[in-house]
Amino acid sequence: MWIITEKTFDPISQHHKETIFTIGNGYLSTRGTLEEGYPGEHRATFVHGVFDDVPVVFTELANAPDWLLLTVLINGERFSLKSGKVLDYQRELNLRTGLLTRHVCWQSPSGHISTLKFERFASLHNQHLLALRCQVTPEFNGEVEIRTALNGNTDNEGFTHWDWVEQNRENQDTLYLINRTRKTGIKLALAIRLLGIDSLQPDYWDVENVPTFRQVFQAGCGETVTITKFVGIATSRDAEVPQALAIEAITKSQNWDIALKENEQAWEQEWERCEVSIEGDDEAQIAIRFNLFQLLIAAPRHDYRVNIGAKTLSGFGYRGHAFWDTEIFMLPVFTYTAPHIARNLLDYRYLTLPAARQKAHQAGYEGAFYAWESAATGEEVTPTWVPDFHDRKKLTRVWTGDLAIHISADIAYGIWQYWLATGDDNWLAERGIEIMLETAKFYVSRAEWQADKDIYTYCDVIGPDEYHDHVNNNTYTNRLAQWNILTALQILDWLREKYPQKTTKLTQQLNLTPELLANWRKVAEKILLNKHPNGLFEQFDGFFALKDVNLADYEPRSKSMHEIFGIEAANHYQAIKQPDVLMLQYLLREEYNDQEIRVNYDYYTPRTDHSYGSSLGPSIQSVVASMMGEVDVAYEHFILAARADLRDIRGNAGDGIHAASAGGTWQALVFGFGGLKVGSHGWSTHARLPQHWKSLSFRFFYRGQLQKVVIKPEDLR
Repeated sequence: MWIITEKTFDPISQHHKETIFTIGNGYLSTRGTLEEGYPGEHRATFVHGVFDDVPVVFTELANAPDWLLLTVLINGERFSLKSGKVLDYQRELNLRTGLLTRHVCWQSPSGHISTLKFERFASLHNQHLLALRCQVTPEFNGEVEIRTALNGNTDNEGFTHWDWVEQNRENQDTLYLINRTRKTGIKLALAIRLLGIDSLQPDYWDVENVPTFRQVFQAGCGETVTITKFVGIATSRDAEVPQALAIEAITKSQNWDIALKENEQAWEQEWERCEVSIEGDDEAQIAIRFNLFQLLIAAPRHDYRVNIGAKTLSGFGYRGHAFWDTEIFMLPVFTYTAPHIARNLLDYRYLTLPAARQKAHQAGYEGAFYAWESAATGEEVTPTWVPDFHDRKKLTRVWTGDLAIHISADIAYGIWQYWLATGDDNWLAERGIEIMLETAKFYVSRAEWQADKDIYTYCDVIGPDEYHDHVNNNTYTNRLAQWNILTALQILDWLREKYPQKTTKLTQQLNLTPELLANWRKVAEKILLNKHPNGLFEQFDGFFALKDVNLADYEPRSKSMHEIFGIEAANHYQAIKQPDVLMLQYLLREEYNDQEIRVNYDYYTPRTDHSYGSSLGPSIQSVVASMMGEVDVAYEHFILAARADLRDIRGNAGDGIHAASAGGTWQALVFGFGGLKVGSHGWSTHARLPQHWKSLSFRFFYRGQLQKVVIKPEDLR
C-alpha cells in the first residue's frame, strides 16, 4: 500500500490532483501539474525561504521559474490531453520513493497512436537535483519532436515576483536561467542537462526568460524515444553564485538509474524512522503513508532558517505562512521520528525571537509575542482584511494577528515536548530556555489584574476556536499561559543546577531579578480558569450564555457554520470551530483525570463543527475519544482527518495539503490508538485498537534510540 493512483484525468478535479501528486525533497516541492500543461492549471514550484513582498498579505512564497515544461510533438501534432483522444491513462505516485509516473496512450487528431511515459522526482539524496524522463513509443514510422525549457514567466495567481537576470548555454546539452525576486532580491538559478540525445545536436532557442532545447528524433513503429532532463536548482540563500551550485548538481548526475537509486536509498532511510503499519485497514494504511509523505517532502533537513507553512509547499493557500500548526500538529511527528528536523523547525523560532520581541514591544508588552502568521523574518504577516463570506465586495477585519496570543505558549509547548523526548540539554540551554523565558515574560506583562476578584485575566483574545473573537479568558489561552510561566520557572531551576554560568548570563541579559521571578509565580497562581465544580471548563467568559445550537438541524450542508452564520454572527452561538478545552486537556493530559475530561468531552463534542470547521479538529477529537474509550467514535474522527486531502473532504485541497491534519493523523494513531505516553523518566503505551484492525505498529525515537512498537488485539485482552 504505497501507491496513489489516478486512472482517468478529470479537469474538474484538476487542482485537487495537482496537490495530491505534489513531489518534493524538503528543499522544494512541485505541484502535480502535467509536463505539457493544461488550461486552468495551478502550476507551481515553491522553494523554502524564497519569499517576496506582495500587497495586502505582506509576503508570500514566490512561485519559482518552471522546470517541468516539456512539449512533445508527434508528426507535427502537439501532444495534449485537451486534443485528440486518450485511449488509456494512469498516473501513480510511489510514496516509498517519491517517484511520480504517468502513462498515456494517445491518439492524435489525425489518428496516429503513441504511448507516452513521464517520470519525475525531486532527489532526496541531493536537494538541488530534479529529474524528469520522457519516453515516447509511436505505433507508426514518423517524427518525434521534444522541446524542453525553463520558464521564468511564472506568477502567483496573477502577481509576478521575478525579474529576468541572465541565461546562457553552457555546452551542447546544458543551459541555465537566473531570475531575481523583485523586492527581496533573492536570486534563483536553474540549469538543465539533457541525456539520451547521443550524437544528436539539440537546437538551442535563446528566448528571453524561456531558454529552450529542441530535439527531433526519427522513430520507427514500436521504437521508444527517451530523453532525460536533469535540472539543478539553487538560490542566493544557498550560495553566492547559485548557478554554479545548480550546474554542479546536474554535472554529478551520471544517468537516470543511478540518480533514482540514490533517491530511493535516501527514502528508505526516511521510512525506516517513521513508518506506521496498519494491518486490516487498507484505506487507513495508504492515508497515513500519504500524510507522512507530504510532511516529509516539506521538512527542511539542511536549513534551520525556515518553517513549514500551513499548506506545506504544495499550494498557494496561506502564502507559505507558518502558524501554530507547526508546533502543535506537525512538530510532534518530527520530534519523535526525525529529531534533527524538529530541531531545525525550533531553531527557526529562535532565529525569529527578535521579531517576536519587537511585536510584543509594539503592542505595549514585554517578552516575546510570536507572529500568528510567520514567514522569512518572523514579523507578523497576517492579512489585516479579507473578503467577507457573504459579500465579496466587502472586507472583514482579521484579528488573529492581534489577539491570538496563545501562539507563544504553543511554541513553548513544542520546545518542552522536544526536550522530553530527545533529552537535548544543550539545545534547551543554548536556545530553548530563552524562548521559554521570553514567552513567559510576555504572558506576565499581558495579564490584567482584577483587584476586586483577586485574579489575573486575559481579555480581548482569540483562542484556537476562531468562530469567536474578542473574548475574555479563553480557557485554552489562560491555562497555557499559566503553564508557560510555571514551566519556564521550572526550567530555570534546572538550568541553575546544570549550567550555572549560562544561568548567570541569561538572568543578567533578561533582567530576571528575584523580585521579578517571584511576581511571575504570583501571576501564574492567580490566573483565572473558568472551571466549574463538576470539572467543566467554560470555553471563555459568557460562552454558556450564548445561543445553543443543534448542528444536526443544518444538515445536509457543505459549508462551515462560520460561513452559514457569518463572521460576526458566529460570535453569538455555541457552535465552535474546534474544541479549545479538549485540545487543552489533550496537551496537558497528565493533569486531568478521566472524569474531568469526560464532562468536557460530552459538552463540547456535539457543539463542534467537525466536518466543515477546522481541519485541525478531527484528529485531536479522535485522540480524546480514544482516551475516553470510545474507539469507534475515535475511528470516525481519525478517518475524517485521514481523508482530508485524499478525498478533498472540504473541497479546498486544491489550495494545498492540510499540513496540520496530516500531522494530527499521525498523533491520532500514535497517541490515540497506540496510547503512547512519554515523560522524562521513560515511555509506555496504553493501546485501544479499532475492532477491524489486526495490528498497529509504529516507530519513534526516545532519547536518541529508535523504538519499535507492535500492538495486536490479543495483546490487549
